[in-house]
Amino acid sequence: MRKHVVSIVGRPNVGKSTLFNRLCRKRVAIVDPEAGITRDRKYEDVEWNGKVFKLVDTGGIVFDSGEAMDKMIRHQAILAIDESDLIIFMVDAQTGSTDIDREIARILYPHRDKVMLVANKTDSEKFEWELYDFLQLGYGDPFPISASHGRNTGNFLDELLKLMPDTQAAADEPADERIKIAVVGKPNVGKSSIVNLLLGQEKQIVTDVPGTTRDAIDSVFRYHGNEYILIDTAGLRRKTKVNYGVEYYSVMRTIEAVDRSDVVVIVLAADEPLSAQDVKIASYAKRRHKEVMVVFNKWDLVEKDSGSTGRFIASLHEEMPFLQYAPVLFISAKTGQRINRVMEMVVKIEEESKKRISTSELNRFMEQVVERRPPTHKTGKHVKIHYVTQAAVKPPTFVFFCNQPALVSENYRRYLQNQIRDMFSFEGVSIKLIFKGKKESELEQ
Repeated sequence: MRKHVVSIVGRPNVGKSTLFNRLCRKRVAIVDPEAGITRDRKYEDVEWNGKVFKLVDTGGIVFDSGEAMDKMIRHQAILAIDESDLIIFMVDAQTGSTDIDREIARILYPHRDKVMLVANKTDSEKFEWELYDFLQLGYGDPFPISASHGRNTGNFLDELLKLMPDTQAAADEPADERIKIAVVGKPNVGKSSIVNLLLGQEKQIVTDVPGTTRDAIDSVFRYHGNEYILIDTAGLRRKTKVNYGVEYYSVMRTIEAVDRSDVVVIVLAADEPLSAQDVKIASYAKRRHKEVMVVFNKWDLVEKDSGSTGRFIASLHEEMPFLQYAPVLFISAKTGQRINRVMEMVVKIEEESKKRISTSELNRFMEQVVERRPPTHKTGKHVKIHYVTQAAVKPPTFVFFCNQPALVSENYRRYLQNQIRDMFSFEGVSIKLIFKGKKESELEQ
């Protein structure tokens, strides 16, 4: 089920990033008193009263400045409006309405049925008496909050959820068990060519149905007797007549595609260096614990020798060390070279993601691992791992029961994860480690 998308828009320095961080409960966006510090959109999931929605923090909208950066930020914000189910239009209660606020109000007016006007920096009741000034914007009474102090943010979230369309009917639908494959990457790396080859290789396309992301098409096809769903993120640069902001437009839909997928195929151009956008897409897939494979397309354009693939993989792991578990393929969509390996690898990764290791086998193995390198802590406190069990698949999740889980260092967690991979593979699969303590009464059992 697609999460609702909520965008925060407004002029610079009204507190959009502060509210974003408050609602996400972590410091994600850069908060700085200097106006215009937020350059591109940030996306995070927010949960409130059992409902989850995706929050988008945009750069401040500036008019008539002539600055290329301001044009880009304005363009991004308009794109976010186009993508949103709800819009938080933020103004500054201590400054009052400005010409820029009124211009933003005019742009948002066609979308007024999904706009919530919010007056930030309402640090006390005395500021609430001044909010009548914002009635001229045409959105009724603004909702007063203070993002920096957290004042009224709980009530604000309650009101926000009331504005969201009811999703219960969608939630009641049975989950689709077919494997969903998202082909992602920055523009012009050959995603559409790869998608066409994957759909055409068996000539057994079942149907084309509209995807839950806007304009994306989910193609259902058969491979070796099983049905798969291909989430096509190619061709997402629609209706943009400007030269800037093109990459930003595809990011939101790429994120949606990753969220909905089981397997993420990250497409890189072999004839181009890795970009920041490549790293962002890959790291997001990793954070979402998705099954991942990396495909270098346009391999036919690269001058090769016997060590070429090794150098490419080494460079990839240097720039994306978090993806060392992902298999890497070198293909050419133009010539069809090794395109058949993509679905072969998808099938293999899926098998790996469903693999279960018995508790007895895990613990025999883990005893050897801990004996070779026991957990230590800089305080000198003793850390003891009692036992481990696999609690889930997709992603494989391992729960370690120990006396002081908080003292297990990040380095030791990585060590354990690497040891599990060395022994049990899990190629292309992100694995989760959870460390839990036990009560004394439980330890005695």
